Amino acid sequence: MTSSDSMPPEPAPGLWRRFTAAYASLLNHLVVASIAVLLVPVSLQIFSRHTALIPSYIWTEEMARFLFVWTISIGAMIGVRESTHFEVDVMPELPPRLEAVARLTGRIGILVLACVFVFAGIKFVEFAWWRISELAELPLWLIHLPWPLMGVTWIVFLGEQMLDDVLIILGRKAPPRKQDLSEIDAGTLNI
Repeated sequence: MTSSDSMPPEPAPGLWRRFTAAYASLLNHLVVASIAVLLVPVSLQIFSRHTALIPSYIWTEEMARFLFVWTISIGAMIGVRESTHFEVDVMPELPPRLEAVARLTGRIGILVLACVFVFAGIKFVEFAWWRISELAELPLWLIHLPWPLMGVTWIVFLGEQMLDDVLIILGRKAPPRKQDLSEIDAGTLNI
């Protein structure tokens, strides 16, 4: 019998975990939508530069930049949720509790960065609050908003992950089961 066999079964997710799962699902849908919308101004730029079929629209470059910043920011939020953005495996195979300590240490570093994004991002948004972009005349706070939003989102997702790591360290939660290479389906993005 292993230590994970003696652990109590996982309870149903609470309200907080259901909220974070729904928020992560929303972010997944938003990143897909933002990429789809990003295709419009980029396509207009390409066709207008290489054909005479449509006029050259100047606002498309600015709109593409706005959407690109949002797409990257949403992707970074998803990456922290899935532990794929800042996580790099450099340690050898460790026992579950030591592995949780290593993850917790890395997540504390991300938490510090998230706090910087929140506080500096708020100043960044305040700086742009009454300004508009030159070409599309969009409010500039729209392009500055992803920074504090990204920081807050990271804190939300990190809180959940750090709690799990602390519970593993204290022996109150079983460590996540690692997939064997034979179990990984190379045809999906969830490798």
